[in-house]
Amino acid sequence: MKNVKPKSAVKPAKAKSATTGRAKTKPKTIYSKAEIEEIFRRFSIQRPEPKGELEHVNPFTLVVAVALSAQATDAGVNKATRALFAIADTPEKMVELGEEQVREHIKTIGLYRNKAKNVIALSEKLIADFGSEVPRTREELITLPGVGRKTANVVLSMAFGQATMAVDTHIFRIANRLCLAPGKTPDEIEHQLMQIIPDHYLYHAHHWLILHGRYCCKARKPECQRCVIADICKAAEKTSEMPAPLVELPAQII
Repeated sequence: MKNVKPKSAVKPAKAKSATTGRAKTKPKTIYSKAEIEEIFRRFSIQRPEPKGELEHVNPFTLVVAVALSAQATDAGVNKATRALFAIADTPEKMVELGEEQVREHIKTIGLYRNKAKNVIALSEKLIADFGSEVPRTREELITLPGVGRKTANVVLSMAFGQATMAVDTHIFRIANRLCLAPGKTPDEIEHQLMQIIPDHYLYHAHHWLILHGRYCCKARKPECQRCVIADICKAAEKTSEMPAPLVELPAQII
């Protein structure tokens, strides 16, 4: 008669990570750790202190500016908000100004009617729920009207010094074009970039990538001859293997 192994002796399936509750996904990057380190080392030399280009005077005006920047350029938002922030730099002043006047100030920005409505609504919520203070967590920020994950990440980084990855159109394009962190959604790309970027470069990383996409690796035609990572880049459409001289760029004028 054959010996039958009791069910209790069957080896159980491997458990998922106790800390995450799910298996950790492996990044899809085609770059080695050494190559990623070198990419961001060069960016750090080129722009030691990168800055966001949206004008603001405090965390509240930053939230408003970033919310207004959806489907608009930073330059266009800055032009519209200079006069607005001069008279309404707190939630109370914005509510007192009213939706109609906000519309008048931002009417040169795309989707301005809906954005004006959201600016008043988020101001009212800040007053009612947060004592007029901009919250310091992503979970709370995304409860504000017109504020999504990207806006929340920008605010956490620029206002509160947290290392985040705000995936805008530039980062989305670069992550896929360079095969640095390819993905179909901003959230997927954010997750991958947060895994592969070395910790010591993470705080400035989203600004480096945004500025690289805005001024060098442009949407219509990347300017590879001006690229400091041209020799490392694995983009199929790149036109140069010779990196540009690695020198610090002039200070940004914000």
